[in-house]
Amino acid sequence: MLKKFSGLFYGWHMVGASAAVRLLGAGLHSYGFTVFFLPLSQELNLSRTATSFAFSLARAEGAIEGPIVGHLLDRYGPRPVMLATVIMMGVGYLLLSQIQNYWSFVLVYTVLISLTHSGGFMHAPMTLINTWFIRLRARAMTVNSAAYGLGGVLIAPILSMIVHSWGWRWGAAFAGVSFLVFGIPLCLTIRRSPESMGLLPDGETQQAFHDRTTSAEAISEIEITPRQAMRSFAFWALVFGAAVRNASYHAISTHFIPMMIWKGMSPQQATLLLSAFAFLGFTSTVLIGWLADSMNKPRMISAILFIAGGSILLPIFGTSMAPLLLFTLLFTTVESTYPVAWAMVGDIFGRKHFAKIRGYMSMFYVWGSVAGPVITGAIWDRYQTYEPMLWGLVAMFFLSGIFYSLLGKSWVRPRPR
Repeated sequence: MLKKFSGLFYGWHMVGASAAVRLLGAGLHSYGFTVFFLPLSQELNLSRTATSFAFSLARAEGAIEGPIVGHLLDRYGPRPVMLATVIMMGVGYLLLSQIQNYWSFVLVYTVLISLTHSGGFMHAPMTLINTWFIRLRARAMTVNSAAYGLGGVLIAPILSMIVHSWGWRWGAAFAGVSFLVFGIPLCLTIRRSPESMGLLPDGETQQAFHDRTTSAEAISEIEITPRQAMRSFAFWALVFGAAVRNASYHAISTHFIPMMIWKGMSPQQATLLLSAFAFLGFTSTVLIGWLADSMNKPRMISAILFIAGGSILLPIFGTSMAPLLLFTLLFTTVESTYPVAWAMVGDIFGRKHFAKIRGYMSMFYVWGSVAGPVITGAIWDRYQTYEPMLWGLVAMFFLSGIFYSLLGKSWVRPRPR
């Protein structure tokens, strides 16, 4: 018998709870890093390459831990992974507020703060949503992912105000307390799957679910193993596209405030534009992702990446506020491709082994996130300009768009052994 909570399918409560956790992670950690970037590097007398290295090393951990986290998620569910993450990040940011040198910064940031970030804020929420939804998978993942941009809109400005008023150490302490006070209760509300509560995916009745899964739509519930997935073109095309996209996106998001200052903005104007960057990312994620279940997902992502690649020409040639605003508007559409791309993974490979397949994918594509910020910092340190990096990103976005467009021909799943 179908059970509901307050008249709403309980899966949407899972979307809301995991979205709130992602909101904390984005506002305090992902967008928060660019808020800490300059004041922390200035106080510790670090180059931008050295500061970017800590960020990229944390990303490298995500590549290494991906398969491990994937197996843990499929075996134990998302809740213990998410709970461990918010506790470690809370304690880590409290310790970060007390560090005195570069190596203590690297140790705290990579071991405590970032060790489980990818598993708790990226893999676990997507695994949770993929388990609770099939027909509305892209829409549910979109709501969850939109919280990432919303965290930049709601939390990053507060963090920035604290950093500018009282220093980055108080900002780090604020982040640590927030993770512990708000993150722990949210994680405790997570439930593993609809079946664990006597429900069915998407809130369907038993009869509707039976009718659909015995029809032509039964392909939605196919169970592809990691080994079978890794033998398919779809797996490697998704990996390559994600690697290029991540390298480009994280290079710009990590250096966003320094890059805007390079273009002539004040730190306050750059921080304000960062909030706009986050808000526009949230908006585009909601608008584009909400339509994805009824559209051709590979073509949609490919078109967005081509547009974003073209937008990078604006800060290269632009010298006023207008082109920088237009660049921000167009480039933030890249964020909307994340939930759509992961919905494609669920569509192609199913629910049962989703976390493991995602984990193995991350072992390869995350290296783009590792290389992007460090290379960008090294270019700045050597040339005192971001222009060579921006030209490289234009090419990378177009290449990524081509690979996603090829996925339109790769929907045939590998045959079982």
